[in-house]
Amino acid sequence: MHRRPHWSYSSISQYLTCPLRYYFQRILCLPQPTVGSGLVLGSAVHAGLAEYHRHLQEGREPDLALVQRAYAEDWARRDDAEIAFKDGETREGLMAQGLALLDLYLNEPPPDRIVAVEQEIIAPVHNSRGEYLEAPLLAVADLIVATDEGLEVREFKTAARAYSESEATGSLQPTCYVNAVQEAFGEPVTVEYTVLIKTKTPKIQRLQADRSPEDLGRLGDIVETIERAVQAKIYYPVENQINCSTCPYRGPCREWGRPKFPQETSLVAALAEA
Repeated sequence: MHRRPHWSYSSISQYLTCPLRYYFQRILCLPQPTVGSGLVLGSAVHAGLAEYHRHLQEGREPDLALVQRAYAEDWARRDDAEIAFKDGETREGLMAQGLALLDLYLNEPPPDRIVAVEQEIIAPVHNSRGEYLEAPLLAVADLIVATDEGLEVREFKTAARAYSESEATGSLQPTCYVNAVQEAFGEPVTVEYTVLIKTKTPKIQRLQADRSPEDLGRLGDIVETIERAVQAKIYYPVENQINCSTCPYRGPCREWGRPKFPQETSLVAALAEA
């Protein structure tokens, strides 16, 4: 389906993390040879959760077999050659781990007053001066439920460890959700992180992430600044162990600046011209 140019949390976060990776993936559209095992597991768990939540939303009795089938079918979309497994990981082991996370969540009291499941929202975003930007923001909310105070977006994460408070309070992702859902529904919005922790004994962690009108304006300022940088073709690598160890574009990155991948605009030159 064709969409007008838009921003999303993933594209914003990617440029902030490494503008060169943004360039390779979103401008040049280079293929990714592999996908991290954590992303594959997280996608499959989300597929299972979405099946479960849709049953609840439609007033049907949740069918564990259908939930597990949705989970398995999402895994089946990729073969082992496409998945970058960590040392000691196997498909079978990770699939079992994901099923254990689903079982843990399904054994909890189910959410009620469900408004939407995997809801895709395209909404405008404004800067701190109240000016709406040309490109809207796309957000896909895992689960939206009604509360006595308004709406709550529940974002599901799979993680090897518990999140810190700062990972919820300092992330732009909840800000993107609040902006999109508030613009679409016109109600107060809060965000809850539901973290499914992949420890030997699986655990569930919940963190609240509220946002203020000032946070929404700051989001617009960030997006506006990234838009200007992309228009100026400012792409450069941010080299550190976290970024580079899992990056699928390590090969093209080493070629960056050479004839195969000419550096479109050097950061120094762009800043000198500004």
